Amino acid sequence: MPDQNGSSIYFTDELKPESYSLKNQIAEHLEFRLAKDKITATKEDNYRALAYSIRDRMVRRWLRTQQQYIQQNVKKVHYLSMEFLMGRLLGNALINLGFYDECSKILNENGYNLEDIREVEHDMGLGNGGLGRLAACFLDSMATMELPAFGYGIRYEYGIFEQLFENGWQVEQPDNWLNVGSPWEVIRPEHTYKIKFFGRIESRIDHNHRLHIEWVDTQEVEALAYDIPIPGYNTQTVNSLRLWEAKATHDFDFASFNQGDYIRAVENKNESENISKVLYPNDNSVEGKELRLKQQYFFVSASLQDIIRKHKISNPDMTNFHEKNVIQLNDTHPAIAIPELMRLLIDDQGLPWDIAWKITTSTFAYTNHTLLSEALEKWSVPLFQRVLPRHLQIIYEINYRFLDAVRKHFHNDLTKVREMSIIQEGNEQFIRMANLAIVGSMSVNGVAELHTQILKAKNFKYFYEYFPEKFNCKTNGITQRRWLRHANHELSELISSKIGNDWITDLYKLKEIEKFADDKDFLAEWQQIKQTKKVQLTEFIESKYNIKLNPDSIFDVQIKRMHEYKRQLLNIMNVIRMYNFVKENPAADFVPRTFIFSGKAAPGYYKAKLIIKLINSVADVINNDTEIDDKIKVVFLPNYSVTLAEKIIPAADLSEQISTAGYEASGTGNMKFMLNGALTIGTLDGANIEMMEEMGRDNLFIFGLSADEVIQIREEGYNPHLYYENNHEIKEIIDMLATNYFSPVEPNIFKPIIDELLYNGDKYCLMADFESYTKTQDEVSELFKDKQAWFRKSIINVANTGKFSSDRTINEYAEEIWKIKPVKIDKKPLTMGEIKYRNV
Repeated sequence: MPDQNGSSIYFTDELKPESYSLKNQIAEHLEFRLAKDKITATKEDNYRALAYSIRDRMVRRWLRTQQQYIQQNVKKVHYLSMEFLMGRLLGNALINLGFYDECSKILNENGYNLEDIREVEHDMGLGNGGLGRLAACFLDSMATMELPAFGYGIRYEYGIFEQLFENGWQVEQPDNWLNVGSPWEVIRPEHTYKIKFFGRIESRIDHNHRLHIEWVDTQEVEALAYDIPIPGYNTQTVNSLRLWEAKATHDFDFASFNQGDYIRAVENKNESENISKVLYPNDNSVEGKELRLKQQYFFVSASLQDIIRKHKISNPDMTNFHEKNVIQLNDTHPAIAIPELMRLLIDDQGLPWDIAWKITTSTFAYTNHTLLSEALEKWSVPLFQRVLPRHLQIIYEINYRFLDAVRKHFHNDLTKVREMSIIQEGNEQFIRMANLAIVGSMSVNGVAELHTQILKAKNFKYFYEYFPEKFNCKTNGITQRRWLRHANHELSELISSKIGNDWITDLYKLKEIEKFADDKDFLAEWQQIKQTKKVQLTEFIESKYNIKLNPDSIFDVQIKRMHEYKRQLLNIMNVIRMYNFVKENPAADFVPRTFIFSGKAAPGYYKAKLIIKLINSVADVINNDTEIDDKIKVVFLPNYSVTLAEKIIPAADLSEQISTAGYEASGTGNMKFMLNGALTIGTLDGANIEMMEEMGRDNLFIFGLSADEVIQIREEGYNPHLYYENNHEIKEIIDMLATNYFSPVEPNIFKPIIDELLYNGDKYCLMADFESYTKTQDEVSELFKDKQAWFRKSIINVANTGKFSSDRTINEYAEEIWKIKPVKIDKKPLTMGEIKYRNV
């Protein structure tokens, strides 16, 4: 406890939450915190009482972890990400802390089921897709591996959106995940930072002839910290995810209120707090673009000010900042951190440019997550100048000095100078954030081998020639604690019964189950577990959406963010092909299929939303066609989330990873399916290639053009219309869309899809890959008839997932980029005088 001066702390056994029975803690939270008894308590109350109790069990470890980081003055990594797709925290915390079985027993005694209680928790609305889920897996791995690490992001009041369907169209509703608060977070009002926007720049020369820059007449917003504990598995380490909420510096304009102008009285508050209001505002408008830029700078500035504050606790001299801190940029969204750190070091800390630049370029590391040129973030210079004028000055100076060196290195090659410039010239100037991230970082990594090769050979070719030592690959991974131990308890138990529990922290240990691939009893148990998960998913879908599925069919699954390059359209074209086959050959030996889709389209992405509409329209026709019966079913499950994925992935037989080769950076969904025993049908893209290398080509289904072949057919003059003319199945599908077979009351709504495929170049080569894809799908059906052969491959898939643990990925980051080491957190309580007490 703090002493009278609030400067030191000691813990006694009497004060340890661990000394109380968990059962008593839950009861006390129910009574004293929630003011409920057993009669009046709801499921929500029981969930909160349990969550508060588990958080209590983490707090002592949490405090001790942060204190020992300070006491030992260790080098730390700070992971900056616009997204953290955490999902629900309760189940993962119970597993990592070892309380799952105990809590299940306590709840059963009280007449509740733990699984039902877990369903009460709302997914944290802090992310949308793979970027945010990767960040969440990394946090779990860093804590489990006892690495001194911190996550930083935004405490979005509303998530991406709640997805509903109206007449098959996606409709967005607010995702108010915080409407009743979160029992996991701890507010830190003592850690509030001023964030500036707009204004102008003044310069002056002091009496020592030194230039001073001042950013004045700004609008200010406060960043308020909330912390979420991140426990490691079976360790004493509890790391922190710190999220920032935007607060107005002045809540209320009393003068305007007194004059009767009630809207103006709160206008500043509303405008300021919009910054953390919603994840990814629609940036199709100028206002949307400005808000997104402000979001990025807001959380970056708050995070850097916080990191500097923590650094100075043990290191008053800022010149060793890079020796004690590394900052990982999760894509370009946080890249504004580079000029912001320069501003803080030069303007606030008084360091000269050269020293500040050395510190900056020795601190940051950049992960690239996209090969799509349109997804490489750029900001309009006029917008940037208005919102962040000081940072634009710094970026111009960085660019001037960098291009001067580039000209000398490449003998004034203007093509290379133009491509490498941070500023893109033209009718309108843009700031290329990826270029800024590369120039200002010590490391640039791709997230799969193919992705990294393409970055070096194509996207950033000239940068690779100039900075070859910066570029490296860190193939993505997933945490097996969440995606097998937590999501698929039955399979987890079977595996542990054969090889023990070491795989939970060393996924390479799963290789040991390969020796059971021909064991008939083991195969039978494996198959039964898959069937159990399929039945569970079937019951969930029937109860929630009133759609009855055939659990004996192939569960063919594509769940991911909706984007044209991920080719959900190719998938539904094959569904139509199979539907046509069954209609024309009702007596044929057809292996039943259940096609499961899920994923959100960005609110402003019309083409992706039209593909959702097509999938739902096809589903409506097929599912109501009595001639088809249970042979084919199509379901698009709304509002894709981590929790929904945890239900779907363990039940999947077939994983659709069918992006156009050369477009998917890595993928992590492919790894989750592999870990749960689904077979993959996919292109030679992203991490599919490395998965194939680990398990062997015979144990997944590869089809389609390679990345090089995609480039080649385009160079030779790709004509997608020829495939329409020469492939009767393609022609039949396109003609059905053109004649409104799936949209009889909405004629011609799918014309943009037809035009894209036939007349606008078919950018993602669906027509070229269709025949290979459908032929491979027929091979899938044929193999599924032989259950022993199918589930033998399933076992081999799981046995070879070792490489795809986020533990392996994080270990590579730690050793090769961050240069940080694990810190063993002592179990013994801290004593008076051992360490200064500071809330970090």
